[in-house]
Amino acid sequence: MSRPCRLAACALLALLLPGDVLAQSVALTGSMGERALLVIDGGPPQVVAVGESRQGVTLVWARGETAVVEIAGQRQTLRVGESPVSVAGKDGAGSGARVVLQAGTGGHFYGTARFNGVMLPFLLDTGASNVVLGAGQADRLGLNYRAGRPGLVTTANGSARAYQVQLDSVRLGDAEIFNVAATVVENGAPVVLLGNSFLAHFQMKQENGQMVLEKHY
Repeated sequence: MSRPCRLAACALLALLLPGDVLAQSVALTGSMGERALLVIDGGPPQVVAVGESRQGVTLVWARGETAVVEIAGQRQTLRVGESPVSVAGKDGAGSGARVVLQAGTGGHFYGTARFNGVMLPFLLDTGASNVVLGAGQADRLGLNYRAGRPGLVTTANGSARAYQVQLDSVRLGDAEIFNVAATVVENGAPVVLLGNSFLAHFQMKQENGQMVLEKHY
């Protein structure tokens, strides 16, 4: 083994298979050299070596925190900690993007997404008008947020200075939205609040501990 197995919160990648075959969910939760620790359809973690198959999922390649799997002739790249869940296509028609988030602690929906190409953790927040970032997160994106429109917002710790800006893109799984309104709060939360400037592009449905987002077209 070239490195110890490193576990992370499951990042489920749901793969929509053609025809009437049901979608499978595959999570990469760790790696051990050229073996990967996969969670398939919510089952127990399985150690899979390159070339081996489990439940129709074949491990093609694994290294570090990245793996490539093949399902029904389609290859997908998985990464430890990458956002749950991306599915290209809707009902097999290829006409939409569907994202499924698993409920976490307290029934909240967490994940990771790419904000201007930078991967950051988020909390889904339907009460937030915009995507909300802290100053540290905005710095990681290279945002010149102090050039944005200033104002004040009310937080749990009182009033804080905030700036209205635009993000070039927000990508969650295969769904990407461009020119997304955002608010940078100087004393912001430790995670990005994924608010309605992004969520308004989706139809949302919550059931069985999941939040399903289907992109509008």
